[in-house]
Amino acid sequence: MSAKRIVTWLAAAAVLAGWAATTEAGQPKEKARVLFLTQSKGFKHGSVNRREGELAPAEIAITQLGQQTGLFETHCTQDAAADFTAENLKNYDIVMFYTTGELPISNEARDYFVNEWLKQEGHGFIGFHSATDTFRTDNPDHKWYWDLVGGTFNGHPWNAGTTVTITVHDPEHPTMRPFGDEFEFKDEIYQYVHWEPKNVRVLMSLNMAKCKPSKPYHVPVAWCRAWGDGKVFYNNLGHNEATWTDKKFLKSTENAVRWVLGLIEGDAMPNPEVSAEEEQKAQAAAK
Repeated sequence: MSAKRIVTWLAAAAVLAGWAATTEAGQPKEKARVLFLTQSKGFKHGSVNRREGELAPAEIAITQLGQQTGLFETHCTQDAAADFTAENLKNYDIVMFYTTGELPISNEARDYFVNEWLKQEGHGFIGFHSATDTFRTDNPDHKWYWDLVGGTFNGHPWNAGTTVTITVHDPEHPTMRPFGDEFEFKDEIYQYVHWEPKNVRVLMSLNMAKCKPSKPYHVPVAWCRAWGDGKVFYNNLGHNEATWTDKKFLKSTENAVRWVLGLIEGDAMPNPEVSAEEEQKAQAAAK
């Protein structure tokens, strides 16, 4: 490992080292089990790129977050065919995706995952960044995933070096509390197709009046939804490796785990009126 990389991840460890003292009340009776899939069948992001056989930056961050909070244990994999199976999913409480492309997931595993493991057994799915750049080809067989994750990647006018302004619509939601009412962040931001506001609770969006480029349409950044008895949370942030050492992002992720596990309350009621209002604001800002 290079000296620069050692320094970077020592800094990340230092951020996470204080987590145990700042976690919210409520711990699971047993540590939850997380399956973190970081397989790339399309573009491979640096945040999930394993170098010299080590875990990738995002994998290190999630693993350490689970250890420092005492909330969960993480199994990181880049092999969906081997690990995302109906039998293996029974070992986990939460599945996290930072993925791209058409993953080698069998129909059996897919059906068990969405219809039983998530919907009936009440587990949780958390997607980061390019989870929405997964199963995105215009194939109706992928509709199950578009519905699950909530939206599909359709370009990123706001690139990795762009600082954007993000408005938080539900600052009391546990996943949003770390961000406040509005904040600036440097990361790559997606725009979406297959976005159905009636199905999700949008939690934060780009403030088009303060972003360049300013586009005349709503661009959500994070949302959640219920899936039967299960819960789904997605956050667009995570392209940049620096995001995975950001204290607010990590606290949001911790709270997402707590929310999925039912340790803290957070509304998942769809709020399509927010998307409609943001659409109008974006159109006015882009004139």
